[in-house]
Amino acid sequence: MPGRLITLEGGEGAGKSTQARLLADALCEPGLPVLRTREPGGAPGAEFLREILLSGGIDWSPRAETMLHVAARMEHVAKTIRPAIEAGSWVVCDRFHDSTMAYQGYGQGVDRAMIEALAGMIGIVPDLTIVLDVPREVALTRLRQRGAADDRYERLNDAFHQRVTEGFREIAKLPRCVLVDASQEAEAVHEAVMTAVRRLIG
Repeated sequence: MPGRLITLEGGEGAGKSTQARLLADALCEPGLPVLRTREPGGAPGAEFLREILLSGGIDWSPRAETMLHVAARMEHVAKTIRPAIEAGSWVVCDRFHDSTMAYQGYGQGVDRAMIEALAGMIGIVPDLTIVLDVPREVALTRLRQRGAADDRYERLNDAFHQRVTEGFREIAKLPRCVLVDASQEAEAVHEAVMTAVRRLIG
């Protein structure tokens, strides 16, 4: 079976990391080769850019911030994702291009056509994208329960996060996307994710 790319998208507190782990474990059970990765990050250079982007140490202009995310993605694809897919692995990625569209395009107002053009330069499109949708109040409760320090995006205001949520809901209308109610318990969300993945596996 050829390698595939499955991405999980959604706002803060949507449970992407949990669902990426559960999905990767489930795909491994029948013996599929699986790589779980994340963005920004997933390769040494991209992880370096992740720290710069999430630390909040620099107040980037939205366009510059967009370019940094794209640069990290190019490195990630070149060094990690494409080699894995070419070797036959199924790649499960926590965030990809759609996060840039939602956060920088819808959230920060960067020209969406420019972001789409930059995505075309990456040269790879997910076979399936799971968009995890969760109300803001549920997301905030989860973030508080997590107890970790907020990163730069988590500290932004509710109006920003509402624009991001609306952006993801628009993105979820694309044919490769499936919108999943992520306000449910993790196992129920996982089953909804697996329903979509089973269709891809055939």
